[in-house]
Amino acid sequence: MTEHAEYTDHHGPEGPAIRGTVVVVPGRGETRETYTRLGRRLAADAYRVRIVDAVHLDADDPAGSLARFGAQVAEAVAGTAGPDGVARPVVLVGADTGAVAVAALLGSGETTVADAVVLAGLPARTASAASADWDDELDVRTFCPAHRSTLSGDSGFRRGALDEAVPVALLTAAYESEADVPVLILTGDADPLADRDALTRAAKSLPRARLSVVRDAHHDVLNDMQHRSVAAEIVTFLEALRNELVPLVTVEASAW
Repeated sequence: MTEHAEYTDHHGPEGPAIRGTVVVVPGRGETRETYTRLGRRLAADAYRVRIVDAVHLDADDPAGSLARFGAQVAEAVAGTAGPDGVARPVVLVGADTGAVAVAALLGSGETTVADAVVLAGLPARTASAASADWDDELDVRTFCPAHRSTLSGDSGFRRGALDEAVPVALLTAAYESEADVPVLILTGDADPLADRDALTRAAKSLPRARLSVVRDAHHDVLNDMQHRSVAAEIVTFLEALRNELVPLVTVEASAW
């Protein structure tokens, strides 16, 4: 892992060819440290991982917010280039408002940098955490003891951020996106900020989308108790991308 002023990088093991580039965009209140565990895990499977700072979405200037985010993403991707250029496919992984920004950006047609996206914990249009205290916010976010400890010990993490409203224009753009790239949508079935019906409609409206629901997972679906299975779902998606979305493993018979 390497730290820069604007990025946290995770590099794959020496030897294997890099299988692609993953750029992770945190959500409300989160820092790059929030995704250290995920970054290490994806890098161990020979993916080049870059974690950027959380995106700021300005309700008074949604178009400007999206333009600035697009420039941030383009710069982050370009900066991962090695001697042979940027390792493809390039996949943007957004969490919470990071997912809103990624979906809205792809739907706007303002970027061609992404070959696919992962949208995790996409909040509902009317979602509000209404957290009375820190323990309540943690319960909304995650039941994973390790992740709760990470959030509690991160001095840069902004507590209470889930109470911040998400710009309606960008939420609408995210849910009505017509992005023609493969999309993996991840949501927890115990996420109080999610709208499953809206997510299902969004997934069905896209030409190449998959909605994966994680049992008993909360809003921080990338970092809850099921983080190993979620990381495996992302790796499965990444590997399928390299095979024209054809699954590499199929089950012919099973007793479970």
